[in-house]
This record gives sequence, C-alpha cells and structure tokens, in this order.
Amino acid sequence: MSMETTLGSWTPRVLSLLRIMSALLLLQHGTMKVLGFPPGRHIGIDFSSLSGLSGLIELVGGILLLIGLFSRPVAFILSGFTAVAYFMVHAPQNFFPIVNQGELAVLYCFVFFYLFFAGPGPWSLDAMLKKD
Repeated sequence: MSMETTLGSWTPRVLSLLRIMSALLLLQHGTMKVLGFPPGRHIGIDFSSLSGLSGLIELVGGILLLIGLFSRPVAFILSGFTAVAYFMVHAPQNFFPIVNQGELAVLYCFVFFYLFFAGPGPWSLDAMLKKD
C-alpha cells in the first residue's frame, strides 16, 4: 500500500476536520459579539447594527457548520459573508490583505467556498441523515 493510498483514505475525515475547525474558529467571533464570551471588545451589541447582524450570522452559521447540518448552503452563505466582510472592512484600508489585516477573512471565504463544493465530510449530521 502506497503512502498516497494511505493518505487518500483519510481525505473524507480530514475534510470533516477542516469543516469542524473552521466552524469553531468562526463561532468564536459570533460568541464574542452576541454572548460576550470570550470577553472582548464587542460587549453590548445592537442586533440591528451591521456588527450585530454579523455576530448572529457567525453564531448560527458556526453552529450549523460545526454539527454539519445544511453544510453546503451554510458554507455558501458564509463564503459570501466573509467576502463582503473583507471588502467592507479590510479592503478600503489598503489593497494588500497582509497590510489591511484581512488575511483571515480571505482565508475563511475560500475555505467556506471549498466546503460548499466538497461537502461536509462523513462526520456530519448531513452525512448521518443521508444514510437512510
């Protein structure tokens, strides 16, 4: 058995890990804005504000992606959401993501875009529900 075959057999599970870890990292943004945990600069948020709306999207989208429920549509929405966040918040400051501190938003955008096409992987509620 070649190394490529051995590594390739892990691809679906590593896809699930990518989804889970991306969701956990995004979820922190939502929990900080909406729940004030961990304590940070977004305490007392107005849900009618852009920051409040983004917190709700990060919280709900992060939870759904974490458990792998409605993964493809959620990943698509989150990909667009993070693209908009980049162009609204970071890009006006400077063209280069390293200078405007937008690397994370760009990376999230493309990871979520990949998950939209690749699916949630086997460790997900979507996969469990599909197994009738």
